[in-house]
Amino acid sequence: MECRTARELNLDALRGRLSPELATELRDHLSTCAACRNHAEAERVLNEVLDASLPQYAAPLALKRRIAASWPAETRARPAAAPLRVRPRLAAGVLAAAAAVTLMVSGATALLVGQRAARGQVASETVNDHLRILGGAPLAQVTGGLHEVKPWFGGKLDFAPTVQFAGNDDFPLSGGAVEPFLDRRAAVFVYKRRLHTASLFVVQREGLAFPASLRTESVRGFNVALWSAGEQGYALVSDMNLPELLELQAKLAAP
Repeated sequence: MECRTARELNLDALRGRLSPELATELRDHLSTCAACRNHAEAERVLNEVLDASLPQYAAPLALKRRIAASWPAETRARPAAAPLRVRPRLAAGVLAAAAAVTLMVSGATALLVGQRAARGQVASETVNDHLRILGGAPLAQVTGGLHEVKPWFGGKLDFAPTVQFAGNDDFPLSGGAVEPFLDRRAAVFVYKRRLHTASLFVVQREGLAFPASLRTESVRGFNVALWSAGEQGYALVSDMNLPELLELQAKLAAP
Protein backbone atom coordinates (compact mmCIF):
# COMPACT_ATOMS: atom_id res chain seq x y z
CA MET A 1 0.00 0.00 0.00
CA GLU A 2 1.31 3.47 -0.91
CA CYS A 3 1.57 6.26 1.66
CA ARG A 4 -0.99 8.44 -0.16
CA THR A 5 -3.57 5.64 -0.13
CA ALA A 6 -2.88 4.89 3.55
CA ARG A 7 -3.44 8.52 4.57
CA GLU A 8 -6.68 8.70 2.61
CA LEU A 9 -7.93 5.59 4.44
CA ASN A 10 -7.00 6.68 7.98
CA LEU A 11 -10.27 8.49 8.66
CA ASP A 12 -12.37 5.63 7.27
CA ALA A 13 -10.41 3.25 9.49
CA LEU A 14 -11.22 5.36 12.57
CA ARG A 15 -14.92 5.16 11.70
CA GLY A 16 -14.89 1.43 10.98
CA ARG A 17 -15.69 1.81 7.30
CA LEU A 18 -12.91 -0.35 5.86
CA SER A 19 -13.27 -3.91 4.65
CA PRO A 20 -11.27 -6.51 6.62
CA GLU A 21 -8.81 -6.81 3.72
CA LEU A 22 -8.17 -3.06 3.50
CA ALA A 23 -7.93 -2.75 7.28
CA THR A 24 -5.27 -5.48 7.33
CA GLU A 25 -3.31 -3.81 4.52
CA LEU A 26 -3.46 -0.47 6.34
CA ARG A 27 -2.25 -2.00 9.63
CA ASP A 28 0.64 -3.69 7.82
CA HIS A 29 1.62 -0.40 6.19
CA LEU A 30 1.44 1.58 9.45
CA SER A 31 3.65 -0.98 11.21
CA THR A 32 6.50 -0.14 8.82
CA CYS A 33 5.93 3.56 7.99
CA ALA A 34 6.53 6.04 10.81
CA ALA A 35 5.30 9.04 8.78
CA CYS A 36 1.92 7.45 8.05
CA ARG A 37 1.69 6.19 11.62
CA ASN A 38 2.15 9.75 12.88
CA HIS A 39 -0.49 10.94 10.39
CA ALA A 40 -2.92 8.29 11.66
CA GLU A 41 -2.24 9.35 15.25
CA ALA A 42 -2.91 13.00 14.36
CA GLU A 43 -6.22 12.01 12.74
CA ARG A 44 -7.18 10.01 15.82
CA VAL A 45 -6.40 12.78 18.31
CA LEU A 46 -8.12 15.45 16.22
CA ASN A 47 -11.16 13.22 15.83
CA GLU A 48 -11.33 12.66 19.60
CA VAL A 49 -10.97 16.36 20.36
CA LEU A 50 -13.69 17.33 17.89
CA ASP A 51 -16.02 14.61 19.18
CA ALA A 52 -15.52 15.89 22.72
CA SER A 53 -15.75 19.59 21.87
CA LEU A 54 -18.56 19.62 19.32
CA PRO A 55 -21.54 17.72 20.72
CA GLN A 56 -24.43 17.23 18.28
CA TYR A 57 -28.07 17.61 19.24
CA ALA A 58 -31.13 16.82 17.20
CA ALA A 59 -33.14 19.98 16.45
CA PRO A 60 -36.76 19.92 17.68
CA LEU A 61 -39.36 19.68 14.93
CA ALA A 62 -40.84 23.07 15.89
CA LEU A 63 -37.43 24.71 15.47
CA LYS A 64 -36.99 23.13 12.04
CA ARG A 65 -40.37 24.51 10.97
CA ARG A 66 -39.57 28.00 12.28
CA ILE A 67 -36.27 28.04 10.37
CA ALA A 68 -37.98 26.87 7.21
CA ALA A 69 -40.68 29.50 7.61
CA SER A 70 -38.11 32.25 8.22
CA TRP A 71 -36.77 32.06 4.66
CA PRO A 72 -38.46 34.59 2.33
CA ALA A 73 -40.90 33.00 -0.09
CA GLU A 74 -39.15 34.65 -3.06
CA THR A 75 -35.87 33.08 -1.94
CA ARG A 76 -37.39 29.60 -1.85
CA ALA A 77 -38.84 30.07 -5.33
CA ARG A 78 -35.75 31.73 -6.81
CA PRO A 79 -33.97 29.82 -9.63
CA ALA A 80 -30.76 28.10 -8.61
CA ALA A 81 -28.60 30.51 -10.61
CA ALA A 82 -29.87 33.61 -8.76
CA PRO A 83 -27.97 34.84 -5.68
CA LEU A 84 -29.40 33.73 -2.35
CA ARG A 85 -30.37 36.42 0.15
CA VAL A 86 -29.83 35.49 3.78
CA ARG A 87 -31.35 37.38 6.67
CA PRO A 88 -28.68 39.39 8.56
CA ARG A 89 -29.30 37.68 11.90
CA LEU A 90 -29.13 34.22 10.36
CA ALA A 91 -25.96 35.13 8.45
CA ALA A 92 -24.36 36.44 11.64
CA GLY A 93 -25.24 33.21 13.44
CA VAL A 94 -23.73 31.09 10.69
CA LEU A 95 -20.55 33.18 10.69
CA ALA A 96 -20.30 32.96 14.48
CA ALA A 97 -20.73 29.18 14.38
CA ALA A 98 -18.09 28.89 11.66
CA ALA A 99 -15.70 31.04 13.68
CA ALA A 100 -16.29 28.88 16.77
CA VAL A 101 -15.57 25.69 14.82
CA THR A 102 -12.42 27.24 13.34
CA LEU A 103 -11.25 28.27 16.82
CA MET A 104 -11.87 24.78 18.20
CA VAL A 105 -10.02 23.13 15.34
CA SER A 106 -7.12 25.57 15.76
CA GLY A 107 -7.03 24.86 19.48
CA ALA A 108 -7.14 21.10 18.88
CA THR A 109 -4.30 21.39 16.37
CA ALA A 110 -2.20 23.43 18.81
CA LEU A 111 -2.91 20.87 21.55
CA LEU A 112 -1.87 18.03 19.26
CA VAL A 113 1.34 19.80 18.25
CA GLY A 114 2.19 20.49 21.90
CA GLN A 115 1.55 16.87 22.91
CA ARG A 116 3.67 15.54 20.08
CA ALA A 117 6.52 17.93 20.91
CA ALA A 118 6.49 16.87 24.58
CA ARG A 119 6.36 13.20 23.62
CA GLY A 120 9.18 13.79 21.13
CA GLN A 121 11.32 15.14 23.97
CA VAL A 122 10.79 11.93 25.94
CA ALA A 123 11.59 9.80 22.87
CA SER A 124 14.75 11.80 22.14
CA GLU A 125 15.95 11.47 25.76
CA THR A 126 15.29 7.71 25.53
CA VAL A 127 17.61 7.41 22.51
CA ASN A 128 20.31 9.57 24.15
CA ASP A 129 20.27 7.44 27.29
CA HIS A 130 20.26 4.22 25.24
CA LEU A 131 23.43 5.40 23.48
CA ARG A 132 25.06 5.99 26.87
CA ILE A 133 24.10 2.45 27.90
CA LEU A 134 25.63 1.06 24.68
CA GLY A 135 28.76 3.11 25.38
CA GLY A 136 29.09 1.50 28.81
CA ALA A 137 28.67 4.72 30.77
CA PRO A 138 25.53 4.43 32.91
CA LEU A 139 25.41 5.94 36.39
CA ALA A 140 25.45 2.41 37.88
CA GLN A 141 24.88 -1.03 36.44
CA VAL A 142 24.44 -4.70 37.31
CA THR A 143 24.46 -7.95 35.31
CA GLY A 144 22.13 -10.88 35.77
CA GLY A 145 18.50 -11.86 35.48
CA LEU A 146 15.36 -10.35 36.93
CA HIS A 147 15.90 -11.80 40.41
CA GLU A 148 19.31 -10.15 40.56
CA VAL A 149 18.40 -6.88 38.86
CA LYS A 150 15.19 -5.88 40.68
CA PRO A 151 16.59 -6.16 44.24
CA TRP A 152 19.70 -4.26 43.12
CA PHE A 153 17.57 -1.13 42.51
CA GLY A 154 16.75 -0.92 46.22
CA GLY A 155 18.14 2.31 47.69
CA LYS A 156 19.13 3.65 44.26
CA LEU A 157 15.66 4.88 43.23
CA ASP A 158 12.74 6.54 45.02
CA PHE A 159 10.26 4.01 43.52
CA ALA A 160 10.10 0.29 42.79
CA PRO A 161 10.04 -0.35 39.01
CA THR A 162 7.23 -2.67 37.94
CA VAL A 163 8.63 -5.15 35.40
CA GLN A 164 7.60 -8.81 35.31
CA PHE A 165 9.20 -10.11 32.11
CA ALA A 166 12.34 -12.03 33.10
CA GLY A 167 13.43 -12.57 29.50
CA ASN A 168 13.40 -15.73 27.39
CA ASP A 169 15.43 -17.39 24.66
CA ASP A 170 14.35 -14.76 22.10
CA PHE A 171 14.83 -11.76 24.40
CA PRO A 172 17.21 -12.63 27.24
CA LEU A 173 17.61 -10.11 30.07
CA SER A 174 21.30 -9.31 30.49
CA GLY A 175 21.26 -6.77 33.31
CA GLY A 176 20.11 -3.42 34.59
CA ALA A 177 21.30 0.10 35.27
CA VAL A 178 20.36 3.41 36.85
CA GLU A 179 20.44 6.30 34.39
CA PRO A 180 19.55 10.04 34.56
CA PHE A 181 16.36 10.61 32.55
CA LEU A 182 15.48 14.29 32.00
CA ASP A 183 14.86 15.62 35.55
CA ARG A 184 14.82 12.25 37.37
CA ARG A 185 16.43 8.82 37.57
CA ALA A 186 15.30 5.80 35.56
CA ALA A 187 15.55 2.09 36.17
CA VAL A 188 16.97 0.47 33.03
CA PHE A 189 16.43 -3.16 32.02
CA VAL A 190 18.69 -4.34 29.19
CA TYR A 191 17.41 -7.08 26.87
CA LYS A 192 19.13 -8.74 23.91
CA ARG A 193 17.90 -9.88 20.53
CA ARG A 194 20.71 -11.70 18.69
CA LEU A 195 23.24 -8.86 18.08
CA HIS A 196 20.76 -6.11 19.03
CA THR A 197 20.36 -4.43 22.42
CA ALA A 198 17.07 -3.06 23.72
CA SER A 199 16.88 -0.73 26.72
CA LEU A 200 13.71 -0.41 28.79
CA PHE A 201 13.58 2.80 30.86
CA VAL A 202 11.09 2.90 33.74
CA VAL A 203 10.41 6.23 35.50
CA GLN A 204 7.77 7.96 37.58
CA ARG A 205 5.54 9.38 34.84
CA GLU A 206 4.23 12.49 36.66
CA GLY A 207 5.18 15.62 34.72
CA LEU A 208 6.37 13.73 31.64
CA ALA A 209 4.48 13.20 28.37
CA PHE A 210 4.05 9.43 28.50
CA PRO A 211 0.94 8.36 26.56
CA ALA A 212 -1.78 6.36 28.26
CA SER A 213 -1.61 3.73 25.49
CA LEU A 214 1.21 2.50 23.29
CA ARG A 215 2.78 5.01 20.88
CA THR A 216 5.82 4.47 18.67
CA GLU A 217 8.38 6.92 17.34
CA SER A 218 11.38 6.71 15.02
CA VAL A 219 14.30 8.80 16.31
CA ARG A 220 17.64 8.93 14.49
CA GLY A 221 17.27 5.40 13.17
CA PHE A 222 16.10 3.91 16.48
CA ASN A 223 12.58 2.62 17.13
CA VAL A 224 11.04 3.85 20.39
CA ALA A 225 7.87 2.56 22.08
CA LEU A 226 6.27 4.68 24.82
CA TRP A 227 3.44 3.71 27.15
CA SER A 228 2.40 3.99 30.79
CA ALA A 229 0.81 1.87 33.48
CA GLY A 230 -0.29 3.23 36.82
CA GLU A 231 2.16 5.89 38.00
CA GLN A 232 5.06 4.63 35.91
CA GLY A 233 6.12 5.49 32.36
CA TYR A 234 7.90 3.03 30.08
CA ALA A 235 10.24 3.78 27.17
CA LEU A 236 11.63 0.89 25.11
CA VAL A 237 14.29 1.60 22.47
CA SER A 238 16.41 -0.44 20.08
CA ASP A 239 17.78 -0.55 16.55
CA MET A 240 15.89 -3.82 15.96
CA ASN A 241 13.02 -3.60 13.50
CA LEU A 242 9.64 -2.37 14.70
CA PRO A 243 7.76 -5.73 14.61
CA GLU A 244 10.45 -7.29 16.83
CA LEU A 245 10.42 -4.31 19.18
CA LEU A 246 6.63 -4.54 19.46
CA GLU A 247 6.93 -8.27 20.18
CA LEU A 248 9.19 -7.46 23.13
CA GLN A 249 6.91 -4.59 24.21
CA ALA A 250 3.92 -6.93 24.32
CA LYS A 251 5.79 -9.26 26.68
CA LEU A 252 6.82 -6.34 28.90
CA ALA A 253 3.32 -4.86 29.04
CA ALA A 254 1.57 -8.18 29.68
CA PRO A 255 0.03 -8.51 33.18
